[in-house]
Amino acid sequence: MEKILVTGGAGFIGSNFCNINKDKYEIIALDNLFLGDEKNLDPEIKFIKGDACNLEDLDKVGPVDYVVHLAGTSSAPMFMGDGLIDGYVNSIQSFITVLEWARKNGAKRVLYASTSSLYGNNPLPLVETQEVTPINHYAVTKRTYEYSSKCYNKVFPEMDIIGFRFMSVYGPNEEAKGKFANLISQFCWDFAREKVPVIYGDGDQTRDFTNVRDVVQGLTLAIETDKKLGADVFNIGTGYSVSVKEIADALEKAFDNGIQAKHIPNPVKEDYVMGQHADISKIKKVLGYEPKIKLEDGIKEQVENLRMDRIRETSSDELR
Repeated sequence: MEKILVTGGAGFIGSNFCNINKDKYEIIALDNLFLGDEKNLDPEIKFIKGDACNLEDLDKVGPVDYVVHLAGTSSAPMFMGDGLIDGYVNSIQSFITVLEWARKNGAKRVLYASTSSLYGNNPLPLVETQEVTPINHYAVTKRTYEYSSKCYNKVFPEMDIIGFRFMSVYGPNEEAKGKFANLISQFCWDFAREKVPVIYGDGDQTRDFTNVRDVVQGLTLAIETDKKLGADVFNIGTGYSVSVKEIADALEKAFDNGIQAKHIPNPVKEDYVMGQHADISKIKKVLGYEPKIKLEDGIKEQVENLRMDRIRETSSDELR
């Protein structure tokens, strides 16, 4: 059985990857629990509390076939205020450390999280061949991942290093992210608390809301393909978009508790992303990816499986 290290393995996307693939691979989850929770993992998955920046923690894993690197920052608000320096240092240091450790420990392929934030307000649909200019500090670190991967792969072409530009990912096991969670999760928590959700502007801004199980599908296909991928980058999304207002309306109906979202003037004056809609033709063609989870089904699951007692912090009005 092939062995996979998942950094950030007790976090949102990491734990879903581990739980879904636990019977196919020997999986080890490494996480410092900053945004993760060991309760997210099925009990049979080996867990190591440690930091991807720390070689001593990585060395506890031993030789691996693959690495799925999901540790580090996951949204722009993490770089605000006092989080700026730590965001840069931890994010970039962990990525380079993991690359070098993976190569020395026999990994065939490293998969890592990039971001759709790189596209900013590029014309829709968003396609990998577009010119991108990072619009915030978070996106700068992910662009650094992509450039570093290309350079590293030129020197060490035996190890593929594949990036995934995630769209707006939602699903189970996001409670430990608290205020950094996806908008769907935050709205769910607000409605459940009978707290009024906040929408920036008229709510016509759109997002390509992608269920985490589809993200796991894309990552798994990249592990299982026989194709040599080099240092390629793929969008992972659904290929269509939905407005923030439509999401709020759907959740108002689902909870039916009299709470309605309120609209406020958009406080973000620069580089606010108004539209997100992924072109997924590349990942379909190269890896055979096909999104399977309908948004209405994913939202229904979110509402039915609320775990309010595990939410680390109250929801936030960020990233509307």
